[in-house]
Amino acid sequence: MTSLLPQHAGRSAHPPRVPGGTDAEPTLDTWQDAPHNRWAFAHVAEFVPTAPIAHRPAEESVRPVIGLSGLAAVPDLVKRLEQSYTDALVVVRDGAIVAEHYRDGVDPDGVHLLMSVSKSICGLTVGTLVDEGLVDVERRVDEYVPELAGSAYGDATVQQVLDMTVDVDYDEDYRNPASEVQAQDRIAGWRPRVADDPADMYSFLAGLRGGGRHGERFMYCSAGTDVLAWMVENVTGLRYPDAVSRRLWSKLGCEHDAQITVDAVGFGFANGGISCTARDLTRVGRLMLDGGVIDGRRVVSAEWVQRTLEGGDPNAASGTVFHRVHPGGAYANQWWLTRSVRSDYYAAGIHGQFIWVDPGTRTVVVKFSSWPEPVTEAWNRLHARLFRDLCDAIDS
Repeated sequence: MTSLLPQHAGRSAHPPRVPGGTDAEPTLDTWQDAPHNRWAFAHVAEFVPTAPIAHRPAEESVRPVIGLSGLAAVPDLVKRLEQSYTDALVVVRDGAIVAEHYRDGVDPDGVHLLMSVSKSICGLTVGTLVDEGLVDVERRVDEYVPELAGSAYGDATVQQVLDMTVDVDYDEDYRNPASEVQAQDRIAGWRPRVADDPADMYSFLAGLRGGGRHGERFMYCSAGTDVLAWMVENVTGLRYPDAVSRRLWSKLGCEHDAQITVDAVGFGFANGGISCTARDLTRVGRLMLDGGVIDGRRVVSAEWVQRTLEGGDPNAASGTVFHRVHPGGAYANQWWLTRSVRSDYYAAGIHGQFIWVDPGTRTVVVKFSSWPEPVTEAWNRLHARLFRDLCDAIDS
């Protein structure tokens, strides 16, 4: 297996963390696993092909890391950040950074993999198309992507894909080599390919099948976000990275380009492949918090944000890990809604990537992590408590 260890000297070189030969270095088989993910999530472009998501040209400024003094009221904060494998933390109140932290080896100006936080960025991009009347969420997917006719997604509505209530034969087990989610990883270049893999993501998505009973239950499925990205491409005539740049990223006032991994034909891995800086990602949370406006610029409609925050079917998600942590919560337009008394909501990715938005305190928290496990109920509970403590501590 080819090692991913850079063969040149430099600050991104990955020091061996596991004793014993090539096992000390990340490979395409192991880079998502602990301990290799602590290095790999911040250096994806060194071993997977990527495309840029351009930011709006802006005057660059060098800003110091302000530290955690603004969160002194949070009990055992440093210990909690260390124990939750924190790579970066940025807390924003009313548009201003009030606290931030980066572990050794993570650069505030360096990008970090978002995993499924990428899905929420896709949801906002689709929202801009809905705002302009280019997409009707009640229409069938195959009206926008004829190539998906006959697939699991062809006769689903766009809204059902956005809310993940499509009936599709798909296993999201990140540790199962036979799962569809690992097949997507292989096609995206995240794992070594096998002989019978489809040639590209388009072929993979067109080959998915299901029972056609859409809208009845929540089924978290990463493939749905890539279906939405395909729709974005067909509707805009742009490759997905360029569409996200033009419709979203370039309007946020970000300081840096984001990047997205691409497959052999250049299809952007919309469900999990975006990397960006923590500071820039807070601007996505700010956009949601302020109803689709940031720094006086309208990016997506207030109606789309409201539809997202009021959307989803709590009954569809009953029995899931998410529901056990957030009873009554729902999933809508690629965002998680806690439906708690705080009305907080979030975007999340495996191994601990988050945008957490708390409307009552007007706080946005971004956290990058490299958990050893992809996701557990315990990790979700721990982070919900942590984020609420952070939001409450600023005024105390």
